[in-house]
Amino acid sequence: MPEFLYNSLGLKLTAAEVVREIVNFMRADTGRYYKITIGTDSELYEKNRADFVTAVVVHRVGNGGRYFWRGTSHDKLHTLRDRIIKEVLISLDIAKDVLLELDKFPLPKFGFEIHVDVGENGPTKAMIQEVVNMVRANNFEAKTKPESYAASNVADRHV
Repeated sequence: MPEFLYNSLGLKLTAAEVVREIVNFMRADTGRYYKITIGTDSELYEKNRADFVTAVVVHRVGNGGRYFWRGTSHDKLHTLRDRIIKEVLISLDIAKDVLLELDKFPLPKFGFEIHVDVGENGPTKAMIQEVVNMVRANNFEAKTKPESYAASNVADRHV
């Protein structure tokens, strides 16, 4: 897990605090089904440097949710493909850490997805199969636009 993330109000939380928030949210209504999603979005702001924002979303299906996010910058990204691959790699790293921490707690049943900011319309169309296969190769379910709200909406809000 990253050292810290922010909640939706901008309050800085440690990784342990984020996990506790997720666990407490899920335990507050154990009769519900939950979905945890992770997605990363980026924006190029110099010739080959980009800002990346990753969102960790816990959704109480049919009854709201919470999210946490963090931002980073990376350089040596010369193409759109480089940025999309980096987005997926960041999401996969955080997903593995989140699951490892959540496995320490008894929780209600939940789904887990990686949301990728690619879709059938636009320049990322040619990359869909490649990035979906990257996610599946790491034993996660992948969602692309328009279903990839963690990346396309939540993370995008903070880029």
